[in-house]
Amino acid sequence: MSTQLPTPDKDAIALLAPFERLGLDRITLVNTGQQAQTAWDALMQASAWGFDTESKPTFRVGEQSDGPHILQLSTSERAWVFQLHDPECRAVAADLLARGGIAKAGFGLGDDRKRIVHKLGIEPQGILELNTIFRERGYRKDMGVKGAVAVLFNQRFIKSKKAATSNWANVQLSEAQLVYAANDAYAAIRVWQALGL
Repeated sequence: MSTQLPTPDKDAIALLAPFERLGLDRITLVNTGQQAQTAWDALMQASAWGFDTESKPTFRVGEQSDGPHILQLSTSERAWVFQLHDPECRAVAADLLARGGIAKAGFGLGDDRKRIVHKLGIEPQGILELNTIFRERGYRKDMGVKGAVAVLFNQRFIKSKKAATSNWANVQLSEAQLVYAANDAYAAIRVWQALGL
């Protein structure tokens, strides 16, 4: 019988030193076609990206999300936060996600994939669900970014609940939103690297 590796609980994670996140100096907001093209040029230099999306939360029963509103892609150096209300940004984002040969690593990506297909009209290629890798390596439940950072780096990944449930469809994103969004993708690429994938 294979032994199952324990996943650290909330209390254990709370005692760890914080994971060093990207600051605003290493986060690029992308909301014009020109910015999207510059981001594309930089991202195409990497063989893997941390990947996540954010959608405006829905609070009413039966309310459908028209997200994702934000796409985050990150290397181990910098993150780009694409706002998808601009058609040129959307086109570049779709092109990046549809490219094969580049791993796009993240956590809990099933819902993201469905929304991307619906909103951008493409099937994302190279999506790597990091929870699956942890399960293959003997962890019994979904790791999530917090658990993965605790296991691999012995550090605590800080997530703001306020930012998580904020309005991602806003044309003007707050600094807190940018930091939250960028670091979800950044942590994913750091985990991908630490796993030696």
